[in-house]
Parts: sequence; structure tokens; C-alpha cells
Amino acid sequence: MCAYNRFRGEPCCGSSELLQKILRDEWGFSGYVVSDCWAIMDFYTTHNIDKTAPQAAARALLAGTDMNCGVTYDSLGVAVRQHLVSESLVDTAVKRLFRARFKLGMFDPPEMVPYAKIPLDVNDSKEHRELALEATRKSIVLLKNDGGILPLKKELRAIAVIGPNAGDIDVLLGNYNGMPANPITPLEGIREKAPKGTSLMYVQGCDIAEGIPTLTVVPPVVLSPDGAGSAMGGLEAEYFNNQQFSGTPFRTQIDENMDFNWWRDAPLPGMNTDSFSVRWTGSIVPTVSGRYAIGARAFGDVCLKIEDSLIVDASNSHSVFTAWKWVDLKAGIPRRVTVEFFDRRADASVQLVWSKPVPTMKEQALVAARASDVVVMVMGLSPRLEGEEMPVNVLGFKWGDRVDIGLPQPQEELIKAVAATGKPIVLVLLNGSAVAVNWAAERVSAILTAWYPGQAAGLAIADVLFGNYNPAGRLPITFYKSTKELPPFTNYNMEGRTYRYFQGEPLFPFGHGLSYTKFEYSNLKLPTTVKAGDDARISVTVKNTGSMNGEEVVQLYVTELNASAPVPIRSLQGFQRVFLKVGEQASVSFSLAPRQLSLIDATAKRVVEPSVFEVSIGGKQPGFKGIADAATTGVLTGRFQVVGERLFLDEKH
Repeated sequence: MCAYNRFRGEPCCGSSELLQKILRDEWGFSGYVVSDCWAIMDFYTTHNIDKTAPQAAARALLAGTDMNCGVTYDSLGVAVRQHLVSESLVDTAVKRLFRARFKLGMFDPPEMVPYAKIPLDVNDSKEHRELALEATRKSIVLLKNDGGILPLKKELRAIAVIGPNAGDIDVLLGNYNGMPANPITPLEGIREKAPKGTSLMYVQGCDIAEGIPTLTVVPPVVLSPDGAGSAMGGLEAEYFNNQQFSGTPFRTQIDENMDFNWWRDAPLPGMNTDSFSVRWTGSIVPTVSGRYAIGARAFGDVCLKIEDSLIVDASNSHSVFTAWKWVDLKAGIPRRVTVEFFDRRADASVQLVWSKPVPTMKEQALVAARASDVVVMVMGLSPRLEGEEMPVNVLGFKWGDRVDIGLPQPQEELIKAVAATGKPIVLVLLNGSAVAVNWAAERVSAILTAWYPGQAAGLAIADVLFGNYNPAGRLPITFYKSTKELPPFTNYNMEGRTYRYFQGEPLFPFGHGLSYTKFEYSNLKLPTTVKAGDDARISVTVKNTGSMNGEEVVQLYVTELNASAPVPIRSLQGFQRVFLKVGEQASVSFSLAPRQLSLIDATAKRVVEPSVFEVSIGGKQPGFKGIADAATTGVLTGRFQVVGERLFLDEKH
């Protein structure tokens, strides 16, 4: 896929240097190239290097872009007739595309295609649900654990769960996602896994960010199929076997909950699996007056009206989306509701969602905290804040990008207020990117990040909190302390970015992660000299010296000490995840290939040169102190020398 931005002055999808010279000629790529969506339209709408769609289409095809995600290649016929590009070049692109389809068996009888033999019930099978749980467990990173507060003790009298991400399904799944059959929020997982006899209190505490509410399914107790609101308990639903809401409904019934995920099934027996529509009507009768956020979460097309006001009119054929608006409602006053939904493709889903006004959320959170033995605060970010080209106007965010890497202000204030109660805090972060939790890192007892953790989120997080699983995840990115330490967003150079080039002190470094046990390293073996072009073999012994079985992620970092061209501070060149019982040890080996010891010289050639290389191997990067140091693991460092003549590598290496 070719990107939106420019490469050496040319749009990536219009760069023959990138797509032909480098990708196909030098790297030997024989597949097809597809544009990022609407990247070719950008040629004449934002890059302004072409004036018309035919010109842009011709430029992209000439450069080697075979398929356009977008509409610009609709103009290829015009481009051919205007002699901007040859028909034979169109044929070349078509051949590449059809070759991929042939390889997939799209033109073969189903009995010849292995993919056609996979039954539908494999999806969401028991094995796949277990895999989702395992993946989430292994991805959780324990960032801090002062005094061994985690795992939580079984004798706890009361736990307060506080935070906008505790019960929010949206934060489990990120962007461009499907919808799992049974997503489990952190709150649900903690409720299920909490020790018997331990009471659990939950308070949202604050919104995810100023003006960004936490949305939940509207309960049937405030819905009425009677427009006057006299009969409570759902909405009247009309189901149609078409997408136009036309003709006599297939069925009319009362739906108590407007919370549907139809996957590959029809909404009702006998209905179309696809190409159907549903209209719900009735009224909503709130029990509290105030400003509500009301909307829909759907996969398909949805239109929501309250009285005659259009609240939501949106669709998405890629993934589940959430849309909403602020609406003022009065307690006990019915407001007429109409929701129309039709499916765009398989896996249709739709929910009527809202956020109730709770002006005392913060005060309720403090009451719960004071009544607890420990507070689990589930905070972080949300795919409704960060994502691709999102119309988000919130402090710290701009169109789905982040202009500040701290927590949103309401969350930061809530953490400080809860900490003032003196109760120990375990901070659980759900986030798609790094978060500068500087204040919390200094003052709360424990921090873990679970990212956007998927359908099994709640169970996996609870397993870590209560010690049913020993965390071993490592940070795949650097957690910086602020954006002030980073180069401008418009600077595309790598200097000052990532663990490989960042000279400052991170909050938590790349590769960081703690365990409930302790690992020690010994017996580092590496060669004294290595001939340029040969592999370098390295091994180390790692032992579980703690009191709990667990996994260790052994990481190998390499630094060239006297390179003739700019090189990283260090670069990760291998890692292995090993499980060790208490007292058990294992020998872990790596083999560094010539390419892993190479650099790009001043002539843009890849070369292995005589030099001294420093190798660090352990459960973390070397050289960090304080909370940035993973105290439950170790690291050893050694050096070897590459000798012989400079060796230029081709792409086969």
C-alpha cells in the first residue's frame, strides 16, 4: 500500500522511485500495489501536482500503483483516450490483480479451494475465544508496582472501581474493528474474578474527556412503544425484507432492548440475512432532567430522530461507529424517538446509546474511594478521541491526532482527587498510544497498560490484578514525559524520536515491563571477533529467582560504537519469550545476521564495516534508573569486534 505523504518530493502513490526502482527492482516484489484510500485524489486536491483526475490516475499508474482505493481510477479510461497512459500499462496492472485472485482460488470450484472448506462455526469458536484471552493477557504491561501491591490480596474487604473506561465497550476495540459476540469490559471482569466476600463499588467518576461522554445502551425502563410514554418497556419495531423500509413489514413487535448484533444471522427467522431494514418508534422518558448525550452505535446505516430533530444520520461500511449529539431532556416528559437502520453488509449491529447527566460523579467517586481498601482506576484514551480524520474538538486532540500526550484533564483531576483520600490506587490504562502519566507515575501505587485489549479485556485485566496470571508484556513504544521533548510534528526526521534516537529520559522506556517474580541473568557468551559477513552467536542464562512462575521477555539490543555514519543509540535485534517456574533457568540463544550489524552509508548503500559492537541482553534496555528501570529483571552487556573488509549487502541479506 502506498501512503498519503510525499517521498523525496513525490506523492508515494506517484513515485516510480519508490514503487518501481526500490520496491520491484531492488526488493524483487512481484505482487500488486494498492493506494491508501483517496491518496490519488490527493494529487489534485491537496498535493496540487495535478489539475485533473485523469492526470492523477495516469501519474499513479505510470509509477506502479495497480489499484486505487477511492474513485480516481474511474478516470483511467479518459486518461487512456487522452494518451496520458497506455492501455498496455492498464493491462499490466490488471494482470497483477488477477494473479492474486487466481492464487486465492477465486475462479476455482469450491472443492479445490482450501479456504472454502473452513466452516463458519470456526469464527467465535471456543478455541478462538481462548486465544483472544491469551493474547490480551500477554499484551498487558505492568509499568509500576510499588510495595508489591499487585497482585491484590484475597482478603480485601472492598474494592472501588472508578473511571470512564471501566464499563465502556468502545475502548476495548480500537478503530476499524469488528464487533465481538461477547465483549467483556474491565468492570465485568473484575466483578467476575473478585474474591468471594469482597464487595465491589463502581463509579464512573468523570467523562473520558471534556465533552466526550461515556455511552451505554439506553435501558428499557425509560423506553415506551407508546408515543405518549404511558406503557414503558421498549420500542415498537417494524422489520422489513428490504433496505427501503417499504411495503408491509415482515413483522411488527416490541423490542425491549435496542441492542442488537446480528453477525451472519437474519434479525428474525425467515428474513433476509442481508439487505434488510428496521424502524423503531416510541418515546424516551428520562427520570432525571438535564443534558444527555444520545446517539447510536452501529455497523451499517442509521438515522436517529428525537421529535423532528435529526440527531444521527451516519453510516460506515468498514467498522462499527458511534455517533451522538447533546439533547436537553426533562424528567417524566416523553420525547418521541425514531430510529431507522439498514445493513450495508454482513455483521450488522445497532444500539441506541446515551450518557445520563450525573453532576455529582466526582463526589460519588470520592465516597466510594474512602469506603474501599484499594481503588482500581480504569482510565486512558478512547477510539472516540484518537483515530483517522476524526472530527474531535477536545483539548489535547486535533482531528484524531494528539497534540498533547498527557491524560485528558478531567481524568488527571480525578486521579489527583482520589489520591488525596490516601487510599492505594492501581491505575489501569486503556490506550492506543503512549500516555504521559507523570503525576500518577510518581504517586500511585501501581500502573498497568492494557492498550485497546479486545473482546476478553475484562477477564485478562482481572486475571492480572488478582494474580491468576503473571504479567510479562513489554512496551513496544516509548512513553515520553511530554511533547516538549519531541521534534515538531511536521518534522519527518527520526532524530529525537523512538528509543533508537531519543536522548532524553523517558517516563517508561521501550521494552519496559515488570513481573510478579524476579529474573536474574548470568553466563553471557559472545565471540571476541566476527568476520564481516558471518553470523554472531550470543547466549545467556536466565533464571526465575522469585516466588511465582512466570514468563520473561529476553531482549537483545545492539549498538555500533564507532560507526562511519549515523546509527541508532541501540536497536532491538531479537527477543524471545520464555516461561520459567520458580527456581528454573534456561539458556537463551540468538544469532545476529550480517544485516543486523549493517548500516546505511553516505551513498545509501547497506554495508557491514569493521567496528566494535556493544550487545545488551536481558529483560530491559540498560542504563535507566528510578521508575524507568524494570527492577524485576536484569541486563548484561558485552562487546565484540567485526573484522575484515567492508562488505556491501544486497537485499538477499
